[in-house]
Amino acid sequence: MRVPPFNPYIAIVIGVLSVSTSAVLVKLAGNAPAAIIANYRLLLAVLLMAPIMILKYRHEFKLITKKDWLLSSLAGIFLAFHFILWFESLNYTSVASSVVLVTLQPIFAFLGTYLFFKERFSSGAVISMVIALLGSVIISWGDFQISGMALFGDILAFIGAIAITAYFLLGQNARKRVSLMTYTFVVYGVSSITLILYNLLLQNPFLGYPTKYWIIFLALAIIPTFFGHTLFNWALKWLSTSTISMAIVFEPIGASILAYFILGEKITWSQWLGGTIVIFGLFLFIMSTTRKASFTLHKRNR
Repeated sequence: MRVPPFNPYIAIVIGVLSVSTSAVLVKLAGNAPAAIIANYRLLLAVLLMAPIMILKYRHEFKLITKKDWLLSSLAGIFLAFHFILWFESLNYTSVASSVVLVTLQPIFAFLGTYLFFKERFSSGAVISMVIALLGSVIISWGDFQISGMALFGDILAFIGAIAITAYFLLGQNARKRVSLMTYTFVVYGVSSITLILYNLLLQNPFLGYPTKYWIIFLALAIIPTFFGHTLFNWALKWLSTSTISMAIVFEPIGASILAYFILGEKITWSQWLGGTIVIFGLFLFIMSTTRKASFTLHKRNR
């Protein structure tokens, strides 16, 4: 019987609220190149993790096989381009549209497992995928009516969802043999190096940003990264993948609310309609493709 140290549902709520800040924080640093924002998000995360890795996990690096180094490195490269594409999309389209389209990742992941691992589709999965993709078409069509650049941003977010899917598919095999902490450190490290090279190639300035931007870079490294994704990974010990996935579907809602109050972004009818359809389709998809798991809460002495 597994006993979590505290209620994992609370961790999930904190995680959803944390990842919901990501797009808004990127928008607030909009004058910095997208690749620079992504670079510092991951680089600062690596620097924050480094002391723990040196003290507690350094011996694990010797245990990583060549195959796992290769898979982890490829995953890191795709993660870097996911952030480049997604952060760049926020320069052209709204937080609501961008985050909803990036949230389509579970569908691309299932398509990937079908193509590479020959997993079968259930009729419920097919129907739910069609519903979610229909919602994304409504969002994109509505944005196209606003401007062609908004549609371009939607396309970047859509490709960003494909890139994060490649990251998950490449990494899932290595994660079976490498601890979460070590795997995350390697992937973030490779992503940081990829982004440094990318920024050097584009000649993006690494310095010269106002203090406000450095605070945002640090906030991105801490809030959505550690209080978001790390908590989700921790909660997987106690809750099913479907529960975590369903919780993450609420990220577009949280991000849209924050964008409304902080950035003054209003949600159009197509974003309301399309976003609702996408979220509904994702809920159906997750329920039709994953199994539930239970956990036992630790009862503290009063």
